[in-house]
Amino acid sequence: MSVFLVRSIRSRPLPSLGSASASGNSRSSSVELSSLLPMAAISGKTIQNVFLAHRCQRPRQNTRNPSEFCALNVSNMHPLQGRRIAWTDMSTMQSHILAPQWTNLGNRTSISCNATQCGNVVSSFEKVDFLKLQNGSDIRGVAVAGVEGEPVTLTEPVSEAIAAAFAAWVLEKKKPDGSKRLRISIGHDSRISAQKLQDAVSRGIADAGVDVIQYGLASTPAMFNSTLTVDENFLCPVDGSVMITASHLPYNRNGFKFFTNDGGLGKADIKNILDRASKIYESFSDASLKASEQAADAAVKKVDYMAVYTSDLVAAVRKAAGNIEKPLEGFHIVVDAGNGAGGFFAGKVLDPLGAVTTGSQFLEPDGMFPNHIPNPEDKTAMKAITQAVLENKADLGIIFDTDVDRSAAVDSSGREFNRNRLIALLSAIVLEEHPGTTIVTDSVTSDGLTTFIEKKLGGKHHRFKRGYKNVIDEAIRLNTVGEESHLAIETSGHGALKENHWLDDGAYLMVKVLNKLASARASNSKVGSQVLTDLVEGLEEAAVSVEVRLKIDQNHSDLKGGSFRDYGEAVLKHLENKISSDPMFKKAPKNYEGVRVSGYGGWFLLRLSLHDPVLPLNIEAPSNEDAVKLGLAVLSAVKEFPALDTSALDKFVQQ
Repeated sequence: MSVFLVRSIRSRPLPSLGSASASGNSRSSSVELSSLLPMAAISGKTIQNVFLAHRCQRPRQNTRNPSEFCALNVSNMHPLQGRRIAWTDMSTMQSHILAPQWTNLGNRTSISCNATQCGNVVSSFEKVDFLKLQNGSDIRGVAVAGVEGEPVTLTEPVSEAIAAAFAAWVLEKKKPDGSKRLRISIGHDSRISAQKLQDAVSRGIADAGVDVIQYGLASTPAMFNSTLTVDENFLCPVDGSVMITASHLPYNRNGFKFFTNDGGLGKADIKNILDRASKIYESFSDASLKASEQAADAAVKKVDYMAVYTSDLVAAVRKAAGNIEKPLEGFHIVVDAGNGAGGFFAGKVLDPLGAVTTGSQFLEPDGMFPNHIPNPEDKTAMKAITQAVLENKADLGIIFDTDVDRSAAVDSSGREFNRNRLIALLSAIVLEEHPGTTIVTDSVTSDGLTTFIEKKLGGKHHRFKRGYKNVIDEAIRLNTVGEESHLAIETSGHGALKENHWLDDGAYLMVKVLNKLASARASNSKVGSQVLTDLVEGLEEAAVSVEVRLKIDQNHSDLKGGSFRDYGEAVLKHLENKISSDPMFKKAPKNYEGVRVSGYGGWFLLRLSLHDPVLPLNIEAPSNEDAVKLGLAVLSAVKEFPALDTSALDKFVQQ
């Protein structure tokens, strides 16, 4: 195989690269490549992602619209096989290096590039530690250059290798008999790197001999549903599914979630796929990459699966209301999609059900997330949807995260239904349908929620480890051993129901809320959203609720070469021993994660992060004074560990 080298290029800022004028029409430049690169040698047989733009500006005004792109037009050049190009001498060029999107236009090849995608060249064939891309049951990495200190790790070749590995994994699990090719669906959220990763994933899957069904902009729950839907008109069911998303992380990140009809893949499955991907990546050659492009051309089909998914949501609400065509008629409901993939909910779900949706905001997909982080836990995001509800005098507000597997709500008075309140609301709805059932939550839920579920609602509260997959798997396990559970939900907004195949689906959670509104309206035309507020009446909420993160310095000599995980476990064991001898505190009788202790009318939980060298400390108390006492108790125990940064806790107890 021929080897092509690319010289190091130092990126220098472009003149006048900034915001557009306030009046503003955005400006983009389209220049002939030859005028920029007089010394460039071009080849179709080398690495990808080395692209130059002379000037490329993105407008700052009208930020609800999707990101705009500039283009470099390449005329009368050798065909680039869709993605590979090399420059051999550009050390003097004043440039930004931009991640591309290619479009073949007859004899012209247009390179579309987003101005934010700037940074150093990443060779397609450099060494990659694939296991570092694992994030629990997801894969995540940096897909867009331009953020200092965050080199690109999720390149197109890396993504292609991961996709090929997933396809091989599916082939091994499904064991096709040869009479029918397997099918894998691909969807993505609104991120600016979505298209190039979708193309790379398509190549990897196709090269493994599996058909590719592209959905385009989609939600994570819809991708899982595509493995269950039986409708050959939409090429369903698929045998596996890939969602390209990094949830609410910044614009430069991206990643993958994988599904079969058995549900989302677990940690062990992801490690298996990454191990396979590493070997596939090492075997890449220019010839094999070219072959994968040709395979993708023959194997890719496009389907509007979101039409199927949304129609199912509409049908679920109509059924709950007694098959009324427009059961939400008279309700005013606003949606905040945070410029993620959830904008469909207003027009494709609420409008057909009769709801008024004026005042809905940030429905347009924009991977720069210009208005707020699409995250129901984020205070700015919740303030935005609350303000929209109050300004529009709406009955209800609904907010989604980027890929719609999480959600939250706001009632007509501006009261938020997120975290413990959201769990309380869904618990009340589910326990009406399944009296006595067990509600599984993550470890940081409040004591007041336990009292509400068990004393007010007559259910059982089962706290488990953080991580939506952990919570869901625990609910599934309880059912297998004879303990009925119908709801698994995290304070983050991830929630899954047994009736919905244990899929964490933010849209379906909101459908359960809408079902309550619709069924109540069907029996009483004057019923408003107060019916939801009434469901959480009696929930005791702490006056003070804080989370403090204690970071472990992995370079500190106190670790003695050991892992941060071992060090963190030692901290927890020491805290547990010290607390057990203090009569002011009482350890939780059942606890599956960290050290949870009650005292001073409140509680604290110190645990080790699932993925990071951090010990998060959650404290809830009836007063700030009591919260400080709990914090001091923890501080006195952990101060003996010099590699633990307690500055955040020091600040809290000194307030």
